[in-house]
Amino acid sequence: MSSKVPPVRLATGVYLEPGLDWASRALWLKIFTLFAIAVFVGVCVVVSEVRPAALVDGIPRMLGWMATAWPPYRQELDVIAYRAFETVAIATVGTLVAALLAAPLSVLISNNISPMGKFAWPVRWLCNACRGIDTVVFAILFVAAVGLGPFAGVLGMIIHSLGVIAKLNSEAIETLPKQPLEAANMTGAGSGKIMFHAVFPAVLPNLSSVSLYVWEANVRTSTVLGIVGAGGIGIEIKAAIDLLDFQRLFTLTVAVLIMVTIIDHLSAMLRRRLV
Repeated sequence: MSSKVPPVRLATGVYLEPGLDWASRALWLKIFTLFAIAVFVGVCVVVSEVRPAALVDGIPRMLGWMATAWPPYRQELDVIAYRAFETVAIATVGTLVAALLAAPLSVLISNNISPMGKFAWPVRWLCNACRGIDTVVFAILFVAAVGLGPFAGVLGMIIHSLGVIAKLNSEAIETLPKQPLEAANMTGAGSGKIMFHAVFPAVLPNLSSVSLYVWEANVRTSTVLGIVGAGGIGIEIKAAIDLLDFQRLFTLTVAVLIMVTIIDHLSAMLRRRLV
């Protein structure tokens, strides 16, 4: 039987708003939750050293730097264009290799079709670890292993993107209806045939869309890989910042915006055709 008090209707036809039941456990739980959230946000503000006054004091300095950035740097545009293309190349190779490696992994970690059963959990944890660590962290490790250059950025991007694509692909596979898979199994088809003729055709548009989205995100990420020595236009950006060359920094920023905008539109166009 419900313990809720029925609404009271006044003579004017208006319903009386129910009062707060201060003896209600649910009410106190909500109050405690809101208080805990407020305390957590307050602690985060303190730890992150949020100082609006410092921003106000720094705005004139930022405006002064922006004034020195005009006119933009127009020499060595070929070098800037090459670095921009290098950034796209890092993202393209990294995403392509990660997508190819993630295809079988996504099958292994999908709960509805995984042939490994409970043994798929270690693979899932490995993919989550790859996804949870940022590309820049992996790039730093590979710079130490293989040296400076775009190859370290490619390797770092492969590891991180592998976890992202495998996770999203497995979620798409897990949404497949069971009836077509059961029907294919009843015909005597093996696991391999079921994968190639029932699973992959059904999820291929979504898998392609996921890979394109990750490629688009990787292009943006790869712009900062050069800061840690992993190639791309980030190398030029770091050099311009170190030398306080704001004219060159402005030109590099415009190049990044143009590159990212083109990639975003291209990726969106391809996704619309695939999905």
